[in-house]
Amino acid sequence: MAKKSNLVLQEPWWMRTPLPSAFFVIILVFVVVVLFISLSYDTVEYLSPKIFDRQQVKLMSASADETRKEKCDLFSGRWVYDHSTQPLYSGVGCSYMNDEVACEKFGRKDLKHQRWRWQPHGCRVPRFDPKKLLNKLTGKRMVFVGDSLNRNQWVSMVCMLESSVSSDGHSMSQNGSLRSFKAKDFNASIDFYWSPLLVESNCDDPEHHRLSDRMMRADSIDVHAQQWADADILVFNSYLWWKKPGMKMKVIYGGSFEDEDNNMEKMEMIEGFGLALKAWSDWLELHRNRSTQLFFVSLSPTHAWGYEWGAEGDQNCYNQTQPIEEEGYTGRGSDYKMMRMVEETVERLSHKGVDVQILNITQLSEYRKDAHPSIYRKFWDDLSEERVKVKGIHPGWVDSRYIWSSWKHPVCVGIG
Repeated sequence: MAKKSNLVLQEPWWMRTPLPSAFFVIILVFVVVVLFISLSYDTVEYLSPKIFDRQQVKLMSASADETRKEKCDLFSGRWVYDHSTQPLYSGVGCSYMNDEVACEKFGRKDLKHQRWRWQPHGCRVPRFDPKKLLNKLTGKRMVFVGDSLNRNQWVSMVCMLESSVSSDGHSMSQNGSLRSFKAKDFNASIDFYWSPLLVESNCDDPEHHRLSDRMMRADSIDVHAQQWADADILVFNSYLWWKKPGMKMKVIYGGSFEDEDNNMEKMEMIEGFGLALKAWSDWLELHRNRSTQLFFVSLSPTHAWGYEWGAEGDQNCYNQTQPIEEEGYTGRGSDYKMMRMVEETVERLSHKGVDVQILNITQLSEYRKDAHPSIYRKFWDDLSEERVKVKGIHPGWVDSRYIWSSWKHPVCVGIG
């Protein structure tokens, strides 16, 4: 058997900038394709893992032509409108589609967003083949761990695989925070585990986690890890749940989250994020199976302020139908300090022999102001007109989870 070659991806993942809840078909499909490509190579190398500031992004884009001739960076490219190919799955045709991102089901008529194809500079992404992925996953378990972004990545993969197995050849089950899709003919399991802070927290209930505060155990990840320790492929993410303005993280040491007499410490959310990354990386260093392939998904961007791409007035992502064309475009919704923390943690792990590949969805998502669910999705809470006034959007369509401080564009927080 011919030895698989190495795939080289260049430039730090986070420089292209971020997440909340949702992802449209085309972006999710690309992430699944990248996972498929990554699983086909022995290693994925990241060149020049430097820390860049926001203002350096455009300089990097301007010099990208020099590197494109030598290496293929799957995450550096542009969106190309493709008239000829069909989407890899239908949101209304998938049995497992999440209503929070089911835009066509909830009334979106303009479906051109599904026709845009990501084109990296200097190479071509192969069209996704679900049968090939299932063959690679034969006898294996793949687990997505994290928040709703990773849940939607998982749903997208499941929808793409569902059509390639017989109706009685797949099943879905749920046990607490763990949801499992089984492709029986391939003895393959593709799972999602809800763990928005990675470590134990009061947000761990997969259904009832909209709480007024955040509490975590500083170094406790073992309870969660028991659910995915035997996986052959692990895909992690964590970001949005650390980003509520004005909120402090409550770190407890012993006892339950309901115990008011707990030994507790309050800290900034970003400090709590650092503790969670340390617990996560310590567990990987000590306990992970050396044959397990590890991934970390980067941040998903916001498009809440239309003036950033030249729109007038109070415009946001609502009614947007075209991607942003400016290469290297970044909005102001990204927290670069948090991105650096993840990158530095992954770098430290690499020096200890733990290879975590970062999937940089950030820049390619930055361009897709047209790819948010906006009003075309299921909402859990209705809000009064006095509380929310979003231009062109009925107050009853706005989800209270997305109201951060003085934001007036809650439906544009996540890419759908």
